[in-house]
Amino acid sequence: MNWKNTVTIITGAGSGIGKATSDLLMKEGGIVYNLDLCTPDIIDPYFIKCDVSNRDDIASAVNEVFIKEGKIDYVFSNAGVHLFATLEETSFEQMESVVSINIFGTFYLLKSVIPIMKKQMNGSIVLMGSDQALVGKASSSVYGFTKGAIGQLTKSTAIDYAPFNIRVNCVCPGTIQTPLLDRAVAQFSIKSGINTAEVFDSLNSVQPLGRIGRPEEIAKTVMFLLSDDSSFTTGSLVSVDGGYVCQ
Repeated sequence: MNWKNTVTIITGAGSGIGKATSDLLMKEGGIVYNLDLCTPDIIDPYFIKCDVSNRDDIASAVNEVFIKEGKIDYVFSNAGVHLFATLEETSFEQMESVVSINIFGTFYLLKSVIPIMKKQMNGSIVLMGSDQALVGKASSSVYGFTKGAIGQLTKSTAIDYAPFNIRVNCVCPGTIQTPLLDRAVAQFSIKSGINTAEVFDSLNSVQPLGRIGRPEEIAKTVMFLLSDDSSFTTGSLVSVDGGYVCQ
């Protein structure tokens, strides 16, 4: 597929899977806007400071992209946070924070881009799910329910907007080497008293492929789902997890 001059919005493209996806698309000649709170180290004309949990921020950022480019071809709703805690250990404030970013942030982005794509009669969207949209994990009740919600949002939105030639899919990564994982491992290490090296060894060992994934491996799947190469795929939750959920 020719990505030259295509316009993509990615939330949280400053690091991890978002950055890996942005790098891939830009390498192919695409125009990629990064909506993020973290300001990049170098000046980036395609960076828009944006709090995804703030609907006005999202609406303003999407409108800015549309005014500049006249279209929005692709969207990857990637921004999210993790919380390692049981339900009893989770404060109301923590729950509200995770939900506001993971669920509301995704919803606000869809609310802003769908009307534009409807007028275009074209568009492709990928939402960031998780293996926890498909299976449960210990000490992850709030994070898991946000990802389950995103899985259902994917399916319903795909059905509603298929008549407008808008496709919506969900990528469901397993354990991937990202800053999000590093923070989660650090939390677990403090809580359990197990050193981080041992935690990572354990994470590698429970994957059928014997290792955790790399951000670029998820990015390639996102790129496929966004592209016309997946033109008959919509409403799908696509596992990229080294075989974890098929056990």
